[in-house]
This record gives sequence, structure tokens and C-alpha cells, in this order.
Amino acid sequence: MGVALDFTAVDFETANGFIGSACSVGLVKVRSGKIVETEQWLMKPPAGFDHFDPRNVSIHHITPDMVIDSPRVTQKLPELLDFIGPDVLVAHNSSFDSGVIRAASEASEIPVPEIAHLCTVKLSRKAYDLPSYSLPFVAEEAGHPIENHHEALADSTACAWAMIDMAERSGLDSLLETADHYGVRLGLTSAWQPGDEYSRATRDAQGWLASGHPLPPQDAFNNWPQEGPNPSPNLQADPGHPLYGQIMVFTGNLALPRPQAKELAAEHGAQTASRVTRATTALVVGDGFVPQDLANGRLTNKAKHVLRLREKGQKVTIISEGEFMQMVGGFGLTA
Repeated sequence: MGVALDFTAVDFETANGFIGSACSVGLVKVRSGKIVETEQWLMKPPAGFDHFDPRNVSIHHITPDMVIDSPRVTQKLPELLDFIGPDVLVAHNSSFDSGVIRAASEASEIPVPEIAHLCTVKLSRKAYDLPSYSLPFVAEEAGHPIENHHEALADSTACAWAMIDMAERSGLDSLLETADHYGVRLGLTSAWQPGDEYSRATRDAQGWLASGHPLPPQDAFNNWPQEGPNPSPNLQADPGHPLYGQIMVFTGNLALPRPQAKELAAEHGAQTASRVTRATTALVVGDGFVPQDLANGRLTNKAKHVLRLREKGQKVTIISEGEFMQMVGGFGLTA
């Protein structure tokens, strides 16, 4: 492996529906295709955004008591940015993890530089053929299975190994050449400093607080989801986003109405549809589905249809609700 395979892999866990509510981070520095340094910190989320949503706690098992003696993100951000330095940030859904840094910086009134990032969800879709591109499936394909999924350092280490494996399979020496080989663009999260306009995530979170709600508002949903219209995809969306260009179908109950889920998908460049066809490239499964359910047959009819299409050679990804919500910046759930 050539000397140019240098990057920093990162994974955040968040306390609640505000993307900047980081409560844990795992950092992995890679030089010349080898892991040379790792860090893992527990943190208190930014002041005012530091409640813990039971939904998030059920995923990462980090509780308020566990971070009570930890420094705030405010105090750790300079060290975190120093660890990343000029590296490209590599993450599994990198627009989420780079967005955590940006939103935590805004909530803490700390300047943040421009962050170039590369998404291993998008890369793995090109490099591997898997029924799900959630991190456990990708890590296993890369030869480094995860033992403690949703522990930040375990996930960032798995992400680093996946990036190394995909570079080796491409036969190329550098991160940028590997990205070009698989046709995946770098993402770019713009710099921010106090006085600049806040991102929508921070404005929304401030709105929740101002209205006296500590949690992101949730719409009630009916037992039988209504499909609703299929909005036109936003062609101005970031082409580096994992949903851009996907043809997506939804099945099962999500924690928000299906028409709203379709709007969020379209906003990120996906074309939604109401039924699975030979054009379908991704299926989002609600009702508490996790990718491991693929192994034990707990599937809706649409999901079974997708697996039949896969058996015939059609590439379709099955995405859990948690992964989807993370991709669209909702609830702060982790993939």
C-alpha cells in the first residue's frame, strides 16, 4: 500500500435528535494504510442540547450518568479538530459525522474549518455486493467484524478497516484515487464561525427549545401508513450524499408519516416510489427492523420481493429506519 492512504476515520454517537448533541466520539488515524493512533471520548453535549432521548440511549447505551464527569463538546472540539488536522474525514455516512462537528461548533459558538469527507456507505455500494450496507455487513465483508456495534471507537475502527480494504481491492495507492475509481465524490462541509448563519439543524433545534420542547417534535402516525405522493428529487442536492440518485421505496411503520419520509428522501436527491420494481435501488424498512433481521426472515412482503430481485442479480439495498433517519439528519440516530 502506498504512502498516500492517509485519513482519519470518525464515528459519533449523539444524545438526542439534534445532530450536534455528540456524547461520544471514536477517532482513528491511518497513515500509509495502517492504523497508527486511536482516541475515544465520552462528552457532555452542548449546553441546552444535552438531554438524552431514550431512543438514542437504546442504541448506544450511553446515559447521562456516564457523561456527568466528562468535559463538554465545547472543551473537546479544538482537540478533535487538531486530531483530524488536514485529513479527509472518513465515516459511514460521512455527511452525518461531519454535520455533528459543524452543528456542535455552532451550538458552542466555536469556529470550525471546512471539512472534506468521504462516505464508506457510498464506497461500499460500489465495492461490495451486500444485502445491506450497514456497518456490520460492510465490516464483515472487509474482514474485520464489529464486536461492539455503536461503540464509537469500534465503529470508527471498522470504518477505517473497510476503507483500507476497499483501497486494496481497487489496487490504488491514495484515498482520492480510490474514491475516483469507485466514482464517489468527496463531500464538503463548509467552514463556520460565530456571526455566520446557523445551519438548518441548529435553527430547528433552537426552535424546539424556544417552544419549550426538549425533544424534536414527532407527528402521530396511523397504524396503516399512507403512501402519499412521490415528490420530484432535488437535483441541487449533494451528489456525495448516500441517498442521491437512489430509487427508494418505503415499507412498514416509520416514526414519521411516510409522505414526510419521502419529502426528506427527495430533498437529498432520491426518487421515491410506492412499490418495488426492477428500477428500485433501495428499500427503507420500518417497524423496528434492523439489518440483522435479514438473517432470520423477519421481513415485510416488499422486503421479500427485494430479496427475490437480488437473487436474480438486481442490486437493491435494504436500509433500516435508523440508518435512513441518520442519512436525512433526523433524530440523531446512528447507522
